[in-house]
Amino acid sequence: MKWSSSYLFTLKEAPTDAEIPSHILMVRGGYMRKLAPGIYTYGHLLLRSLRKFEKIVREELDKRGCTEILMPMVQPRELWEETGRWKEMGDGLQKLKNRNGHDFCLGATHEEVVTDYARKDVKSYRDLPFNLYQIQTKFRDEIRPRFGLMRGREFVMKDAYSFDVDVEGAQKSYAKMHEAYTAIFKRLGANFRVVQADSGNIGGNQSQEFHIIADSGEDHLMVCEESDFAANIEVCPAIDSFQPKPPPPLEPMEEFATPGLKTIEALSKAIKVPANQLVKTMFFSASDDPAKDLKPVAVILRGSDEVNPVKLKNHFGLSNPPLMLNDDEVRRVTGGASPGSCGPVGLKIPVLCDNGIKHRFNFTVGANRDDFHLKNVNHDRDFKVTTWGDFRMAKEGDASPDGKGKLKSYRGIEVGHIFYLGTKYSKMMQANYLDTDSVLKPIEMGCYGIGITRTVQAVIEQNNDKDGIIWPVSVAPFVVHICLLDPDNAEAKALSDRYYEELTAKGIDVLVDDRSERPGVKFKDADLLGMPLRINIGARGLAAGEIEILERKTKKLDKVSPGAVVEKVQVWLKEQAT
Repeated sequence: MKWSSSYLFTLKEAPTDAEIPSHILMVRGGYMRKLAPGIYTYGHLLLRSLRKFEKIVREELDKRGCTEILMPMVQPRELWEETGRWKEMGDGLQKLKNRNGHDFCLGATHEEVVTDYARKDVKSYRDLPFNLYQIQTKFRDEIRPRFGLMRGREFVMKDAYSFDVDVEGAQKSYAKMHEAYTAIFKRLGANFRVVQADSGNIGGNQSQEFHIIADSGEDHLMVCEESDFAANIEVCPAIDSFQPKPPPPLEPMEEFATPGLKTIEALSKAIKVPANQLVKTMFFSASDDPAKDLKPVAVILRGSDEVNPVKLKNHFGLSNPPLMLNDDEVRRVTGGASPGSCGPVGLKIPVLCDNGIKHRFNFTVGANRDDFHLKNVNHDRDFKVTTWGDFRMAKEGDASPDGKGKLKSYRGIEVGHIFYLGTKYSKMMQANYLDTDSVLKPIEMGCYGIGITRTVQAVIEQNNDKDGIIWPVSVAPFVVHICLLDPDNAEAKALSDRYYEELTAKGIDVLVDDRSERPGVKFKDADLLGMPLRINIGARGLAAGEIEILERKTKKLDKVSPGAVVEKVQVWLKEQAT
């Protein structure tokens, strides 16, 4: 492609609404332009990258026997009512009516549609197994769209769905998709990790996320560098790395005044006891609809720990993480105490104790009386524990759950997620088959997603410097960027045209900057756009019998003779592939 005959405009200034490097660089480089909050027009360069990534995805899925289809983006309410997700998805589902008053939504996901598609044709075990996938636009009405395509409202996604006769077959399909995803992200050339994850409101009881590692990632990952263990902090087991000591003698419980001490930090400072030796009490509603059914519970944990809402959600079997009680609700369940003065002693609601206080004795808690605390409190003696469990966030330095070292904290961008759904959707939507004994059974399902647009931006977030983007060859819009520094020089232009034709003929994508701009402007734009290899052709270099070849990632500059350029590019590309 030649710049002068294309539609490509770069910007010098960063957009005011961009917060992370990839968003800034994509707008500055003309890769996309904002139409509305969370909605973007994709420029030609971005579209080329997206198509290259889609090609990798299709090749790896097709290789494993998956079948591509395309489902509607507009979906009828009736399907979503069958699974209860019309209400469950809440305002994230963009709903609309047609001229006849019928309710529809824009496709945020396609479990209902694909299950409906399959149930119309599958009759017997002989029709199974199969795996259907699509690459389609999705729409989710994010409360606060941000970070460009990372959390946009409209985005492109690959979603696949496996259908099997039994759990064993479904697990094989799951393993096959895990293998496919690993191959896809390896070919992408990004630094990624596979982590244990929560299924969220998609459902199912087994899921893993694929994350591209980046400092600005929204997800917090806990990774063991001495093994393959990795998990999203939402589900990572929290295991202390220290050995517990024998319990000391239990002291008599005693109330004492703590006027104005409402936080763990303030209490710790005032009584000179470390936060991890204090115990705090948090209150939640173990209900999906607290307005109708509050179901208050208390969660007891060390003062230095944080409650993990996803672990609570899974413990209670809720659709979403539970809400904390407000101040008035807390006063009702504690007999009048405000948050900051609450504790487990005397509570008449379920008390969930985190495992982290199993080996804590004679600890301090709120007295359920404003401005008072209790010291020398002990579980079992002074309050009844309803349930012991892991209810806290794991943190760096905790023991790895596989027993092979300690956990380290990373940030990641979720770009892929695979789920074993079981029969959640097939049972609700009557997607059944007749087995070998002519018994009607629900189909076993799996669900597998890759954010196409999100992944491409995540690659940029991981690969950039102060000058711009650094594309990996796999999804670079163009592999070679020719900077024609003297477009009016006949020899330079002829050589540029020759390289363009020869490299293109060999299947190498080439962008030629043939604008009438100063070399400095072209170099800055080349760094901003980030193509892997740059060729500088100018009258001064030709006079010396030299052509410059610059590697974007390493900034390594080679000067070669004009006749060696094409071979040099080919050799470099072979080296990148090894």
